[in-house]
Amino acid sequence: MRGVTVLVLRVILAVALVGSLVVQVVMVPLLWADLDGVDEVPRTLFAIIVIAEIITFQLCAVCVWALLDLVRRGRVFSARSFRFVDVIIGAIAVSALLTFGLAVLFAPGGIAPGVIGLLCGAALVTAGVALVVVVMRSLLRQAVDREIEAQGLRSELDDVI
Repeated sequence: MRGVTVLVLRVILAVALVGSLVVQVVMVPLLWADLDGVDEVPRTLFAIIVIAEIITFQLCAVCVWALLDLVRRGRVFSARSFRFVDVIIGAIAVSALLTFGLAVLFAPGGIAPGVIGLLCGAALVTAGVALVVVVMRSLLRQAVDREIEAQGLRSELDDVI
């Protein structure tokens, strides 16, 4: 991956992280205030789900940043990468569950059934993204195994020479 690509992606991640912090610090309290007439339990659950969704995004962004650092240093095909990929998979899976939880929270209320359906669809698509990352993880595993095998062959060749 070229240095320019890594730099541009890091700028995008930094802007997104700052934006997510603004949403957490400014928008969520405003949302809380807008829901003043709503019962306390749904209001609290909604706020918790929104904050947890933001945190799952932030986790993914930080892990992608760390993976970019490994790419820059030429060490992405190492065992260390799996830790970050596993966190990304977990965060996306939690996000899917939270989105479904939001649909369940809204279902008994006066929200249009189409909105509930859209939320369920978004949860399903998000779970699909987690599965795509699982497939990408298995590709990373194959690449790491081949790298280890190649290093072993290089070591044997060095011994022969």
